[in-house]
Amino acid sequence: MTDAATLAARVRDGDLRLYELEDHADAATAAAARRHLLAEEVGADLDTIADYAFDAAVADANVENMIGATQIPLAIAGPLPIDGECTSDAVYLPLATTEGALVASVNRGAAAIRDAGEASTRVLKRGMTRAPVFSVANVEEAAAVADWVRASFDDLAAAAESTTSHGELQEVTPYVVGDSVFLRFSYDTKDAMGMNMATIATRAAAEVVEEETPASLVAVSGNLCTDKKPAAINAIQGRGRSVAADVFLPSEVVEARFGTTAEAIAEVNTRKNLIGSAKAASFGFNAHVANVVAAAFLATGQDIAQVVEGANAITSVEARESGLYASVTLPSLAVGTVGGGTKLPTQSEALDILGIAGGGDPPGSNGDALAEVVAAGALAGELSLLGALAGRHLASAHAEHGR
Repeated sequence: MTDAATLAARVRDGDLRLYELEDHADAATAAAARRHLLAEEVGADLDTIADYAFDAAVADANVENMIGATQIPLAIAGPLPIDGECTSDAVYLPLATTEGALVASVNRGAAAIRDAGEASTRVLKRGMTRAPVFSVANVEEAAAVADWVRASFDDLAAAAESTTSHGELQEVTPYVVGDSVFLRFSYDTKDAMGMNMATIATRAAAEVVEEETPASLVAVSGNLCTDKKPAAINAIQGRGRSVAADVFLPSEVVEARFGTTAEAIAEVNTRKNLIGSAKAASFGFNAHVANVVAAAFLATGQDIAQVVEGANAITSVEARESGLYASVTLPSLAVGTVGGGTKLPTQSEALDILGIAGGGDPPGSNGDALAEVVAAGALAGELSLLGALAGRHLASAHAEHGR
């Protein structure tokens, strides 16, 4: 077996490229060779980057040109009691973050939910999307292609589902823009987040479109999906899992946990999350859902870039006669418990904290459970931050934690 120093020298001499190292050594040695080369070229100390706990070969499907691992502090918030379709328990939510006071904030919201009883959660819709774009000669052809697609769902489903043993095509919606035709495919991907599954299946269906119509495929992703970008279509039609969580907090819980009133929290939500977000033309009408989504995604091996659509959420708050009603609705949360980063040991263990690592029984139930937990965590985070703002102790909380 070639050692790391020898491999690094071959790269430096131009005999090998960085991405070819795994062809000449195991994954760990290849990573060590890259670190050796970097240490020589930039003078960096990479000892901590080199000190990772998993087998480098496990990450082959997740990263190229590996040199080591980035470690992010991992915490838990909870227990967080949830009454959902796939989660009916008090759970500890794993959160990986570098933002001080975040976990403390979510923990405070979870405590308020515990005092009130539990948060209710429901997955409202499932559907991972991919939207290829086709070119045609003119609007007449575009309309004809759209009509054919509407009449040919079974043919498209047969082609798409021939590529997967798990995914199911749910719908195909055509959109015409001049001589461009976009087809938004939506799949039930069960416990997988399903982006790769949807892409491969859609490519097979696109071949049928090309065979049966004058349309020519330009790109298997035409940005109407919409993946990892802010988009109204995700907020309206959903993507991944659409999930909601709510809770009613009695007035005494609001006062005890947040030092303020239901009316004050409701006013902050209206003026900040609704009016302020509208003035900013924001897609996210919430306080900091992205914080919880990002921390949960990092902890459990989700695609962190999909925080963009995951944080596209609406927080609703209403002061009622005897307390505070609050809800969060996340229309486009892309989560899974199989595939991708969920296979990495640390992330798999984090899913084990929730009892949902791997595929669920029935299929899709673990993915739904994760969506419910993230939604409940987001609700806890929203309650805590809105309470801190209403009680005017946000700055003091950060100062207390030294942030």
